[in-house]
Amino acid sequence: MKHIVFYAFVALLLAACSAPQQKQEETFTNRDIKVESPIMTPEVLWSFGRVGSVAVSPDGQTVAFTISYTKIEENKTYSDIYTMPAKGGDFKQITSTKGGEFEVRWRPDGAKITYMTAASGDVQLWEMNADGTQNKQVTRVKGGIEGYKYAPTMDKLVYTKSVKLDQTIHDRYPDLKHADARIEDDLMYRHWDHWVDPTYTHVFYISYANGATTGEGVDIMKDERFHSPNKPWGGMEQITFSPDGKNIAYTSKKKVGMESAFSTNSDIYVFSIETGKTENYSEGMMGYDIAPTYSPDGKYIAWESMERDGYEADQNRLFIMDLATKEKKDYTADFDQNVHGLTWTSDSKQIYFTSEDKGSKEIFRFDISNNSISQITDGIHNYNSVAPAGDMLIATRTSMQYPTEIISVNPETGEGENISKVNEPLLAQLKMGKVEKRWIKTTDNKEMLTWVIYPPNFDSAKKYPTLLYCGGGPQSMVSQFWSLRWNFQMMAANDYIIVAPNRRGLPGFGQEWNEQISGDYGGQNMKDYLSAIDEVAKEPFVDNDNLGSIGASYGGYSVYWLAGNHNKRFSAFISHCGIFNFEQMYSTTEEMFFVDFDYKGNYWDKSNKTAMRSYANSPHNFVKNWDTPMLVIHGAKDFRIPYTQGMGAYNVAKMRGLQARFLYFPEENHWVLSCHNGILWQREFFRFLDETLK
Repeated sequence: MKHIVFYAFVALLLAACSAPQQKQEETFTNRDIKVESPIMTPEVLWSFGRVGSVAVSPDGQTVAFTISYTKIEENKTYSDIYTMPAKGGDFKQITSTKGGEFEVRWRPDGAKITYMTAASGDVQLWEMNADGTQNKQVTRVKGGIEGYKYAPTMDKLVYTKSVKLDQTIHDRYPDLKHADARIEDDLMYRHWDHWVDPTYTHVFYISYANGATTGEGVDIMKDERFHSPNKPWGGMEQITFSPDGKNIAYTSKKKVGMESAFSTNSDIYVFSIETGKTENYSEGMMGYDIAPTYSPDGKYIAWESMERDGYEADQNRLFIMDLATKEKKDYTADFDQNVHGLTWTSDSKQIYFTSEDKGSKEIFRFDISNNSISQITDGIHNYNSVAPAGDMLIATRTSMQYPTEIISVNPETGEGENISKVNEPLLAQLKMGKVEKRWIKTTDNKEMLTWVIYPPNFDSAKKYPTLLYCGGGPQSMVSQFWSLRWNFQMMAANDYIIVAPNRRGLPGFGQEWNEQISGDYGGQNMKDYLSAIDEVAKEPFVDNDNLGSIGASYGGYSVYWLAGNHNKRFSAFISHCGIFNFEQMYSTTEEMFFVDFDYKGNYWDKSNKTAMRSYANSPHNFVKNWDTPMLVIHGAKDFRIPYTQGMGAYNVAKMRGLQARFLYFPEENHWVLSCHNGILWQREFFRFLDETLK
């Protein structure tokens, strides 16, 4: 339920296939779109270009990246590859196929751009010149591949693919061809949005030379019923070659069934190509250990590590192992923040990473010579990735006022320049609302950062209906994010003021602030919400008779809880994929470590006072107080918070005689990924708010 990195849009890729020779065919962009009004609409929101994978050439001179555009009438997304100088300048589209391209990188020698596409029927690895010519298919793996990386020595590459190791119902009973059933003997039989199938994603290596692979791929996890990368969100950042090409480091949680459902203990494994043996480099480390990355000189390996098993929101630390001595150390023991996206400099002296920092995400640098960490950037934005490019850094950045762009950052001053300007033509036609940063006093005398977003044509002499945004995660910072659903500019464009507090239980404000929420779901963080809305409601331009509360996931739970405990503050509630009944949630979610840790135990151990306090704060215990209109939204393929939670809340609201509506998506999961469903979501969201608050 924690922050879900939005990179699952890769799953939208490639609804159509092009010819094997990558014949140039018509694609689609919205770059020249003209809008009729400067005020945002759902259709305009879905017309922005989405920057995907970004790769800097080995010489630091050129950036290759993907942009995806949605053709609304087709409910389809097109993705192509572009290049531009790392120092800035016009970008050039170098592919234009209906099949689409993704996972763009550079070959280690810089001579080719590499990418994945389904142009040949299955998803395979391709190469091409930097100008987009001479496209050539590299892999021909039966059934296709799911990810790839080249060895720095360029004599091998790794790829991932699914391997069938378990029986299906038809393998077991081949005479029952039309049987449609599942037989389960353990937990973790479904995950996120899919029922677990009989396959496991494994890591393979294969010989490579001159743009072609030779021989058969070697499965380095042969017969193992485990995944690498980790499911459901891991990518190729969890797998890498050593600089000499002799070892493959990979991430895997080698647990199954109930043990897997209650554990976050993944490890860093290193496979020796010469000996065929595998060593666990993080053995005895009990939390998430992910994303290994070797220093270019081969002396060190670094990775991201959490300390505690079962706690998915533990501090994400920087661990480095000296490969000569095998000694490993936490280099962030005095850094009360997280690390994400570790990237070495070419001289192996420094590591750049991003970290949540008081409502934004910034770039930091670790210096291995003196074990120091310094902050590079500071502002009202989110830096989501960073990579060295000569004497500059190439990063991606978003804010509440613009979607992802590629930024050139001066590592000495922290100044950033938008060099991609992908959405500049569209943004120039729109008027955005002001984003204000406030610090609000909480009931226990703490300072809480709260974002306030105003309508584009804000008039302080008017009164505006105002929305309290309840953040999800629960440990996901309310940062400068840009969303296709929870888009504050979209809400502001509909003449609402938005109040978005960084309540207790969020990273970026120290680990104590982040951890307070565990075992206290109905406690201090709920007081924090009310402190934020009560303080902003003192403003003369806030219509106190028309306040709404909205949120998804943990934010959806917050909405349900507030519905029974708001003391007539609110006139409307909207809950997307929220938890309604804690006991049912504990028994039906898939990664059970989450609820077990945050509730502090199960619901049948009546001697566990902390757990009993958690279950006492289940929203279904307060429905006798529900007296306010409510919109409930849920997706049928949400297995993290099963859709019956939403049904239960909606049914109770109707039985209570309330104005209530249920928006149900049979093909969506915890998110809403389809363009048409996303636009429908926005229309129904504002239809309900307009009915109840205007």
